[in-house]
Amino acid sequence: MAPGLSPERSREGAAAVIVRLASAEDTPGFIELAGQVEQWFGPMVGEPGFQTVLAKHIRRGTALAAATADETDMLGGLLFTAKPPAYFVRWLVVSEHARGQGIGRALMAGAMRRFVTGHGMVEVVTFGADHPGASASGARAFYERLGFIPAESAAPGPEGGSRQVYRKVITVPDRHVS
Repeated sequence: MAPGLSPERSREGAAAVIVRLASAEDTPGFIELAGQVEQWFGPMVGEPGFQTVLAKHIRRGTALAAATADETDMLGGLLFTAKPPAYFVRWLVVSEHARGQGIGRALMAGAMRRFVTGHGMVEVVTFGADHPGASASGARAFYERLGFIPAESAAPGPEGGSRQVYRKVITVPDRHVS
């Protein structure tokens, strides 16, 4: 891990998890995660646009990586945009073998602590109710457990599936993910 990244450690599930700012060395891990969800999100692994966006978030310090305590396994990744009072979860993926172990919650908690600086609204676009990934991924239920409320429909994803906006009102210092 690069100096000064001050990882956040949590004991979600059975294994210790480190949530830290992502670095360029994490790019292969993000690409591997992307490959695990292309059936839901459309092509990413070979897409220069995805790699450009990923590199931009890493450079700006708005990408988080979740890894095992010994840093041998990337468990999840998150890309975030903060334009106070508006905040956006741009991409959140947890490795297939680590789902249901609190990794997504740990990434969201890390994002809220690091990037949310004041009152506002956090927004994420996730699967529409009729999208096959909605139940298979558990994304809608995940965001609802964190206090997000379903809002309007969003434009279809690149694979043609439906999308929906979810929002959560944030009051500071209450930046936690309940």
